[in-house]
Amino acid sequence: MKILVVTGSSGGHIFPAVSFLDSLKEKYIDSEVLLVLPKRSIITGILPDNYKVKYISTLPIGLKLNTKNLLAGLSFLKGSFESLILLLKFKPDIVAGFGGIDCIPLVMFAWIFRIRTIIHEQNVIPGKANKLLAKFADKVAVSFESTQGCLGVNRNKIIFTGNPRRAQLKKVDRARALSFFGLSDNKFTILVMGGSQGSHSINSCFPLALSMMRDKDKLQVIHITGVKDRAELEDSYKDIEVDTRLFDFLSQMQYAYSISDLAVCRAGASTIAELMFFKLPAIIIPYSFAYEHQLSNAKVLEKTGACQVINDGQLNPKILCQALEELLDDRQRLESMRSGYDSFSENDANQALVNAVLSLHSF
Repeated sequence: MKILVVTGSSGGHIFPAVSFLDSLKEKYIDSEVLLVLPKRSIITGILPDNYKVKYISTLPIGLKLNTKNLLAGLSFLKGSFESLILLLKFKPDIVAGFGGIDCIPLVMFAWIFRIRTIIHEQNVIPGKANKLLAKFADKVAVSFESTQGCLGVNRNKIIFTGNPRRAQLKKVDRARALSFFGLSDNKFTILVMGGSQGSHSINSCFPLALSMMRDKDKLQVIHITGVKDRAELEDSYKDIEVDTRLFDFLSQMQYAYSISDLAVCRAGASTIAELMFFKLPAIIIPYSFAYEHQLSNAKVLEKTGACQVINDGQLNPKILCQALEELLDDRQRLESMRSGYDSFSENDANQALVNAVLSLHSF
């Protein structure tokens, strides 16, 4: 079995794709796979080294008629030609797309050549690319059941799988996780993160909010900064007497999730899936440039009381400080937030997606 997987450049696209491949190769060792990424993913640093990877030249295209979008359109045409060559050379049995404009050429060419296709949508509200491709794909896998009514296709082709989670993201013994960071067992641990690239607004606001809080000696912080803000945050934390661990990127997130009492984060689909698995209470600040998607993701947790949502446009140190202190002063509410995750069914998304792909293949 030969499977070609294509995905966008962000961690929210790449991590589920790689998680799926890991599960597939674990069960079907002899399967041959090719991972196709846009060239701009090289900048993110999220580059799987255990799979054969090819790159295409696609770029996001905006709606405005300007030089940037004209160049992006030309790049898309170049990437489409590169996609066609890859498809003809690799000759896959199945093409799986994990979202983003980068998937369009390969999935469409696969449809033209009658190669079986499946796409996976990570968010509650599907992106424009997946909305288009859903009409042509043989199967559409979704992470949230409520997505089924947003795709405008026959529900018979839609499969609820959940969002594939990296294999290493498993609950770790608390003592072992604390030792990994060198943190205390009797302090309240806050995990701050902004997605695979970090979040400048969260990075700027959180240290100021922390400096305003009472009883800081009872707190400790794990902050995933992203590359761009790391140096600035090191300076920001120097005058705050709180035990802090800073990482521009942390591949061993299972240790952070296993000891954290509260997360302050964005609402990317992978982050939501990981919060659900670890049942971690959260203050969620949806990313303003993906607001529709991230707010809808966050509302899935907000409805069950598992998180508190703060609008990015309203975020400031005073509001964040107040939200943090209210939760710290109400441990019963924190427990209730953890219980809010109990209403979600525990689904093995990796295996469900592997099964969906295998259903398309004739052995």
